[in-house]
Amino acid sequence: MNNKELFEALALLEKEKGIPVDYMIEQIKRAIVVACKNLYGNENIDITMDAGKNTFSVKMIKTVVEEIEDETSEILLEDAKVISKRAAVGKEIGIPLDPKKFGRIAVSASKNVIHGGIRDGEKGQVLREFQSKLKEIVTATVERIDPKTGNATIRFGKAEAVLPVSEQVGEENLKEGDSVKIYIVDVRVGDRGPKAIISRTHPDFVRKMFEKEVPEIFDGIVEIKSISREAGSRTKMAVISNDPAVDAVGACIGNRGARVGTIVEELGGEKIDIIVYDEDPAKFIAAALAPASVVSVVVAEDGTKSCKVTVPDSQLSLAIGNKGQNARLAAKLTGWKIDIRPESGFYGEDEDEVATESDTAEVNEAE
Repeated sequence: MNNKELFEALALLEKEKGIPVDYMIEQIKRAIVVACKNLYGNENIDITMDAGKNTFSVKMIKTVVEEIEDETSEILLEDAKVISKRAAVGKEIGIPLDPKKFGRIAVSASKNVIHGGIRDGEKGQVLREFQSKLKEIVTATVERIDPKTGNATIRFGKAEAVLPVSEQVGEENLKEGDSVKIYIVDVRVGDRGPKAIISRTHPDFVRKMFEKEVPEIFDGIVEIKSISREAGSRTKMAVISNDPAVDAVGACIGNRGARVGTIVEELGGEKIDIIVYDEDPAKFIAAALAPASVVSVVVAEDGTKSCKVTVPDSQLSLAIGNKGQNARLAAKLTGWKIDIRPESGFYGEDEDEVATESDTAEVNEAE
């Protein structure tokens, strides 16, 4: 392989693998230094590689002496004069080497270092791709589905990640070749390289979907204050408008429900309740229990962020929701422990369930 062919090969590698030529040149230089150390015991090597000029030269640096004490690092004056007439005792001189004569050891060392460099370069590329999309939604392609676990291996760009069943929405049936949106929750670097933690169930997946579909949110006119979600079933989202002329809920819903409808479709029919955030805890809690009507909200005076909510008897089941879901999501949305009671003051069989569901809720506020 001549110099031109070498640099053409590196350019092709950059195109196919996305690894910069300059990076690969550094790996080749390292390989040559290792080879020279193994062959000659000298790692003081001057290497010139210029892709633009197709130049490639290797010189071993030795000190010119009158009498050799160390053959690996010294050269006699008379031998040095053959290389350069300006050679002088005590000065250093570069002795040209032919990379083709390095032999099997040099070739093996070069391959190992270059292959290692390729792997490191690819890992670096993947890490940069992950980090550039951190906390964002990306569109990926399903490459394969594990028939035993149901986990999906997905690819976006040059990166690959696994979407566990636990992070898939409801009972969605992903298939190989499907285009799917995912949210990159976190990026971790381990012994096997960078790994992206991805999800379709994370509350911020919904947040980012609304940022994409609702210009007012993207521009900061409408702000998402908090989200609570049980993926595949229901989401509650509290919003507020920073412009009195803009209806926060209306902006999120869109004309004839077009905006929220697009998101609901992406989430496989997941219901989305959008309410107006209020600084007044009582008003916020009452709104969070929608679609149920609320008679009153009495906030605890001990600062424990707990409250007692009274609803019409006919609205008790609606306020609690199926298996306590509405009360649970409202508690998560507001960050308050909510004790729901019927207006008649009689719980009946649902008393224990109401207390349990509201006690375990946690807030999920915007970062």
